[in-house]
Amino acid sequence: MSSKIYTKTGDKGTTSLIGGTKVPKSHLRIEAYGTVDELNSHIGLCKDLINDKPANSILREIQDRLFTIGSSLACDPVKEPKMKIPDLKEEDVILLEKEIDRMNEIIPPMKSFVLPGGHPTVSHLHIARCVCRRAERCCVRLGEETDAVILKYLNRLSDYLFVLSRYISNLLNVAEIPWKPRV
Repeated sequence: MSSKIYTKTGDKGTTSLIGGTKVPKSHLRIEAYGTVDELNSHIGLCKDLINDKPANSILREIQDRLFTIGSSLACDPVKEPKMKIPDLKEEDVILLEKEIDRMNEIIPPMKSFVLPGGHPTVSHLHIARCVCRRAERCCVRLGEETDAVILKYLNRLSDYLFVLSRYISNLLNVAEIPWKPRV
C-alpha cells in the first residue's frame, strides 16, 4: 500500500524541522537545506553526464554527504544532540582535498582565470559550484547553529567542483576559456 506524497500540512507557509519544531518556510534553516538539496540535484546531473569512474564514485559519496548535511540542517538545533542524525566527519573534507590534489597532478597549471563553459558538462559543474557557494553562504547566515565541519566541507566542495570542471575539460580535450579582462 502506498502513502500519499502530499500531506497538506505546509499549505499555510510553515513546515516542521526534524524534532517537530514549526518554522516558516522562509526560515534561514529551510533556505539552507533547500539549497543543499538543489546542489545535490545538480551533482546528480553532473554525475549522469560524466564518464569517469573515479569522479562518479566521488560524486556519489558527495551526494550521500549532502544528505547528511541536509539532515543536520533540517533538525532543530536544540533537539539534534538527542537524535540519531548522521554525522559529517573531518575525513569527508580530507577525501575532497585528496581528490583535488589527485586531479591537479593531471591537469595543466592555471595561467589565468577561466570562464565557465566550453562543454555542457563543464558548464553544469560550474553551476553546481555556484550553488555550492550559495549553500555555504546560507549556512554562514545561520551562524553558530551550523556545525563548523559543514562550512568547511561546503567550502572545500566548491573547490573540488572547480577543479573537477578543469579535470573534465582536460579529459574531454576541451580548451578552457581564459578570461581576458578588458583594459
